[in-house]
Order: sequence, then structure tokens, then C-alpha cells
Amino acid sequence: MFPEQYDVIVVGGGHAGAEAAAAAANMGSKTLLVTMNLQTIGQMSCNPAMGGIAKGQIVREIDALGGYSGIVTDKSAIQFKMLNKSKGPAMWSPRAQSDRMRFAEEWRLALENTPNCDFYQEMVSGLLVENNRVIGVRTSLGLEIRGKAVVLTNGTFLNGLIHIGEKQFGGGRAGERAATGITEQLRDFGFESGRMKTGTPPRVDGRSLDYSAMIPQPGDERPEKFSYLDTPVLQRQRDCHMSHTSAKVHDLLREGFDRSPMFNGRIKSIGPRYCPSIEDKIDRFADKDSHQLFVEPEGWNTVEVYVNGFSTSLPEDVQFKALKSVKGFESVKFFRPGYAIEYDYFPPTQLKHTLETKLVENLYFAGQINGTTGYEEAASQGLMAGINAHLRLNEKDAFILQRDEAYIGVLIDDLITKGTEEPYRMFTSRAEYRTLLRQDNADLRLTPKSFDIGLASKERLKRMEEKERKSDAFVNFFKDTSVLPEAINPILERLDSALVKQSDKMFKVFSRPKVKMEHMLELEPVSGFVEDNDLNREVLEQTEIQVKYSGYIQKEKNNADKLQRLENVKIPENFDYFKLKSLSFEAREKLSAIQPVTIAQAARVSGVNPSDISVLLVYLGR
Repeated sequence: MFPEQYDVIVVGGGHAGAEAAAAAANMGSKTLLVTMNLQTIGQMSCNPAMGGIAKGQIVREIDALGGYSGIVTDKSAIQFKMLNKSKGPAMWSPRAQSDRMRFAEEWRLALENTPNCDFYQEMVSGLLVENNRVIGVRTSLGLEIRGKAVVLTNGTFLNGLIHIGEKQFGGGRAGERAATGITEQLRDFGFESGRMKTGTPPRVDGRSLDYSAMIPQPGDERPEKFSYLDTPVLQRQRDCHMSHTSAKVHDLLREGFDRSPMFNGRIKSIGPRYCPSIEDKIDRFADKDSHQLFVEPEGWNTVEVYVNGFSTSLPEDVQFKALKSVKGFESVKFFRPGYAIEYDYFPPTQLKHTLETKLVENLYFAGQINGTTGYEEAASQGLMAGINAHLRLNEKDAFILQRDEAYIGVLIDDLITKGTEEPYRMFTSRAEYRTLLRQDNADLRLTPKSFDIGLASKERLKRMEEKERKSDAFVNFFKDTSVLPEAINPILERLDSALVKQSDKMFKVFSRPKVKMEHMLELEPVSGFVEDNDLNREVLEQTEIQVKYSGYIQKEKNNADKLQRLENVKIPENFDYFKLKSLSFEAREKLSAIQPVTIAQAARVSGVNPSDISVLLVYLGR
């Protein structure tokens, strides 16, 4: 049934698995995607949206590297918003509502149109390992499929257990069975595992809702998109809506707390801190008598609606009674109740920065198996695992993104260096260099790197270079061109900004906080330059950021360069920290467990102090 041997076998067809398979195949590896259900490739198991705070930056980075998530999102979007637009550009975060069915369809079609990518539908129940090196997988039917590298992206399926009130049953997702066998085998190899929890809200019939009682949440007037390629821009959009819980709703929910698996001890694992269930919210924030609910359509044509903010594992009758007391939901009809799910994960400190495991060669973990939560976090890990599996098989250098190069670099370094005991979610605050890691410049940061390793296409590189050339030329135009007082002062006066008394460089005037690109375009030389050089909105935005934030950007680059010196100080492999008695005992323990590759990584390990780093530097002759 199968070739003698695949290069890369990817287990799981969610966001991590789909990106891993696409990356490995596009780089030239003969790739097999094995999943329990080929109809759910790229399935949005939870909310029908991509992006958001920091997550939107990750989707842009995936796209810049040559991944598919941004393209698929643009092709299936029903609404687009740029969040945090009132703040600085480091905080701007793109987010799109997607048509759930079209999203999965576009992913399936994208992979089917990817050369080198084969598919097989069955459960993988174990790994084939010889001499601490993975050589393939074994399926539940007993088939052995040989592969030089394996990427595990099992999501919530490893020994998945679904909870609804006092009922519990095995499953990796509603209507789908759990995956068994892999956890037990990995433990036998010496891997440490744990349990995590996540949850999802009820899905309801939009025809039963009274939208006139809710607050409309429209998309942007001038919607943007995720991909840097020529994907479609939304011409029409669907509104989301907002409603609120109330003290009455909370009281009705509390009536079911004695039957809640969260409170009666049935669920022992930890759920996502920043996406808690509704019962967790009203328990932890007892002083609040109202919480926001976002009512999100599941697509263009379906009536199914996602009730964002009402994630719950309470009994279905309690869910129904409480939701009926929410404004606009008085006549609500359920498609299905919310539920919680517990699943196995493997603490990611057991991985290298390539996402290869330390214990078994050529075995990679990506996504929720590493303790993360979120489509975007999973997709980015899948992409990096697929890339590095291909590079290792071809005896090429590993592809590792640093913390000042990408949010993906921050995410993976946090996981490998610090580990996580609760579902990890990316935030802009986790990045030290977020002024450098903006959503607008992901292509400038990452496309050349991806092109060099053979993933990003020539077309991507050409588009990026054109954007860079045009924005650099426009910045230089502002630096080189002066503006007369009589031309700029009427604009400054209107903006209540200090007038200029003599001719001044446009760059200096444009740097003022109140002066925006739209104001500079009122000047004939500027509008003429834009027209003559055919500058699009993307170039105008990039230029404005480069002008207005040049000082901050340069300062952050300098700080990153200083830290890079420590990234260049390598620690010998399998270094014996216990022989350095000057290190604190905690440092010796933590560093021995994690085995950091560089001094900079060692400095980020929890429990390692500056004095410990000094000891290491002295020992290493620095």
C-alpha cells in the first residue's frame, strides 16, 4: 500500500499537522499525512476565527515563511478586523472570522495540490523505533509505515476524555474517538507526560436568536488580509454581535456547580488561564455580575453560531437554562452543548529548539502535544517541525528563529526553556522586542530566511523585495525633501501642532505624533511621489511606521544586538553543571534538565540567577 519509505510522516491533520506536511512536502520531502478522519483536515475545533492579539502576528509570520494558514484564512474569511489600532503599530493585531466549512475545505484543497504530499486515514497507535531513532509508525490495523522522520501533532486526541456535567466519555473532539497507545509507548521510552484541559462553548441555531437585542460588531470599513500574496480582499462582511451575562445568569450557572466536573474533582488537570470557562470566570471573579459574550457566525450560509465567552462543561440542562436568560437568547435552540476535554501532553523541555525530541532521534512534536493552546500557536510549531525534519534528513543546518526575529521564536524558546504547566498562549507581552516583531514587517523579517532554506517561493521574495525597495525609497524621499512653512503650517494649525518658522525636512515634520500619512498626502510633492511610484497601502503603512518609530526601532535593535552576543556563546553538549559548585543547586538542577545550547538561553531558565550566568561565563573563558 505504501512506498518502501517516506521521508516525513506527519501524524494528525489539524493546524499543526497540516502546516508540517505542507512545509516538508514543499521543501521536497516525500511526505505522508496520517489522520483519523480526512474530512476534518484543518478543522476549527473551537472558535471560527484566526489571529488576534499576538496570534495575528504569528499568522503573518507563517505566511511570510511560506506556510498556508494566511492564504487559507483569506480565502475563507467572512470578517476582518485590525485590533488595537488605537495603540502603537507593535500592538496592531489582525484577526479574521472564517467560514468554518470553507476553511477546512481550503486546507484540504491546498494540501491536495501540494506535490509530494500523500494521505492516509487511520489511527496511529504506535511508533517504530530502533536504536533510539524513529523509523516509522504502526496503525490500529497493524500496518507498519516506514519513514525517516515522524512529526506528532495529536492535538487533544491522546487519551482524550470529554466531560459534560457528570457524564464523561472518551473522545478527541465531539463526535470523534480518542487516540490511544502513543502516550504509553512514549512513557516507556522515558518521556514525561501530563494532562491538560481545554473547553468549548455551546453551538446554537442563529435563527433562534434576537440580534436586535445585541450590539453589532462589524468588521473594518477597509478590511485588510493576512497573506502577502494576491489573496482576495473581503468585498462584503458578516457582522458578529455582543451580548452580556447577568447576575441572574450567574445564579443559574451556580445551581449546577455541584455537578460540575471542574468543582467536584472529576477534572484534575489545568485549563487555559486566559480563556477560562464561564463557571471558572464567575467563581474567580465573583465581584463581577456581567461578562461579555461574542456571538460569532460559523460561515456565510450556515445558521450555526459560536457563543464565544460561554465555554463550559456544566450539565447540558444548566447550560441551556442559563443561556436562555442572556439578552437575545431567550428562544435559543442548541446545536450541541459545550464540553471540556482532558488530554495528554508532553512537557516541551524534552525538546530541542528544532522541536525534535531529545530522547528519540528524528521524532518531532508540534501543537497541543507540547502544552500550547490555539490554532496559530499549533500551526507555527507544525511549520517549524516540518521545516526542521526536512533539513535534518538532508544534513542541512537547523532552522531556528531567535526571540528578536519572530514571535514564533519567542513561542518555541519559551516552551523549550521554561516549559509550561498550563496551556501556553502567546501574547505581545511575552516578546522583549515587539517593536521589531510587528505584523506589518513579517515578510521583511522572514521571507529571505525562508527562501534561503528552500521554502518561500521566488514570487514571495520578489514581492517582499519590491515592497522593501519602495518603502526605503519613500523614507529617503522624506529625509531628502524639505517643506515650506506656507505649505505645512495650515495642516499643523488644523492639528493643533506647533507651526514651523522656516523650511524643514519632511521627515522631521512627519515624525510629530499628530501628523499622519493622510496629512502628508495633502502635500503635492508627497502625493506626486506616491502616484509616480505606484505605492500601495502596504508600502504607505510601512513607510509611516519607519518614519515615526525609527528611534524606538533602532534602540530595540541595539538591545537585541547586545543580547545576541550571549546567544553566540555556546555551551558544550551534555555539559556537567554539577561539577560547578559555585552554581546554586537550583541552577544545577534546572540547567541539567534543560541542557540549554547558549548562555542566553541559560539566562532565561526559571530559577537561574545573574550570578549563575557569571559563573558559567567565567568557566567558559568569557
